Amino acid sequence: MKEEQSSLLLKSSSLFPPPQGVKLSYGTAGFRADASILKSTVYRVGILAALRSLKTQSVVGLMITASHNKVTDNGVKIVDPSGGMLSQEWEPFADQLANAQTPETLLSLITDFVKKEKVPLDGVQSAEILLGRDTRPSGESLLEAAKQGISSIFGAIALDLGILTTPQLHWMVRARNKGMEATEPAYFEQISGSFRCLIGLIPNGTESNKADNSVVVDGADGVGGEKLEVLKNMLSGLVIEVRNSGKGGGLLNDGVGADYVQKEKVVPRGFGSNDVGLRCASLDGDADRLVYFSVPTNVSSNIDLVDGDKILSLFALFIKEQLSILTKKGNEKSDNSFLPRLGVVQTAYANGASTDYLKQLGLEVIFTPTGVKHLHEKAAQFDIGIYFEANGHGTILFSESCLSWLEATNNELALVSEASKQQKAALRLLSVSNLINQAVGDAFSCLLLVEVILQHMGWSIHIWNELYQDLPSRQLKVKVLDRTAVVTTNAETVVVSPPGIQEAIDAEIAKYPRGRCFIRPSGTEDVIRVYAEASTQEDADSLANSVAKLVDQFLGFGSTRQ
Repeated sequence: MKEEQSSLLLKSSSLFPPPQGVKLSYGTAGFRADASILKSTVYRVGILAALRSLKTQSVVGLMITASHNKVTDNGVKIVDPSGGMLSQEWEPFADQLANAQTPETLLSLITDFVKKEKVPLDGVQSAEILLGRDTRPSGESLLEAAKQGISSIFGAIALDLGILTTPQLHWMVRARNKGMEATEPAYFEQISGSFRCLIGLIPNGTESNKADNSVVVDGADGVGGEKLEVLKNMLSGLVIEVRNSGKGGGLLNDGVGADYVQKEKVVPRGFGSNDVGLRCASLDGDADRLVYFSVPTNVSSNIDLVDGDKILSLFALFIKEQLSILTKKGNEKSDNSFLPRLGVVQTAYANGASTDYLKQLGLEVIFTPTGVKHLHEKAAQFDIGIYFEANGHGTILFSESCLSWLEATNNELALVSEASKQQKAALRLLSVSNLINQAVGDAFSCLLLVEVILQHMGWSIHIWNELYQDLPSRQLKVKVLDRTAVVTTNAETVVVSPPGIQEAIDAEIAKYPRGRCFIRPSGTEDVIRVYAEASTQEDADSLANSVAKLVDQFLGFGSTRQ
């Protein structure tokens, strides 16, 4: 490393001393903490982003958000050139950077890492980092810290894109590295144009009335509500009413948002008895999650929740239907040499009824450990891979070979049978690939895809919600001294350590009709999480409690369930 570079890093890092007595760890969501202690961390992630850009010779992103956390929190994460999350190989280095106690230690870490990774830190190569932030008041000063970190690396340039949803920044990084226009208007144009195309392909005679073309959306008083106000004016065939848009003085994520609605199963602030029967949806704080709900009665605040599992089921049903049309001629299989492999990816937290439903459709369902990274990676192994978590985070991935096949098939059909059922199916799938955000879960693209599929089917939210009935479930936490004592396998559904506990869990499960239960260590705190399902709520509660007691017994602590 050149001396000028070293002295620049020492000088700038001395302006951002790390908080004392705090150890930060880079996870799926990047770094998250109270905003008041994050300046030095964000500065250092700016350095990390510049190094990542130099290493990959590509544009990377840096997003300042704490998603569904309370407004006084904030966070920072890197978007890799693919539009996905930071490569896991770089996470330990991120931790080391964030926790380095002195400028000298920081410089030493960077020097060693640059050498090991062969990062071209000579001032000749350039690096470009796209910056975005959500609407949190702390975002502006943290963004400045990020810029300081980036400009501490010679050749690195920060491009401030202002206030964005997290999925918008992911989309823009991916687009930029594919040589496409990477602006907010281009993002809005792509998803609204694809939506209009899908609306135009709805079969004539579909039972659709005006009430079916409207949705009321809770914007979580965050960036999603603000941006949806822009997007809704670019749409035809759908009326969106935005509540909790952040303009009415409401507090971000306070009694609003997808996380609150999904966990509490009650109406968000600003919804109530006047909304009985309406189709409602809720975004989270940075608009990367989406859940739907309806208000069943005007005498309570309870809702009928339509979660990520049901969104996944709707998407899978629609895509399977289009593929079936496309790969058959009459009742005969077409002579396509390419038959796309469609797969669905879930975690063990997916409701068992959803998994049963998907398997009954004849779909290939595979499981991964909890965490978006695992789901995304598995989905990418299919030609069309759909993944969702119950919390409403998910997307659809199309392989390059599948997109080439769809393009070629569409062009071929346009010559021989334009506007045929098969050509329309090819066009629908191509439009879905353009509408959906293939970089990351995106509440806007998922909202528009749900809405167009419901219109295509002629379904209300109530018909959709009746695809299957969720099995009653219960989640508990058991405090332990060392969560690493529990080791799991088979996508976290089987415990291999401590020995004997899995057999004891199996014995409990056998006592209940449609019983299912698993335990897994938390990724963030010293607790073991227990998830149980059964045919009645009483049985699910009983199974969860009995397995929580087993965790206490096997790990040698008194009962401390929460």
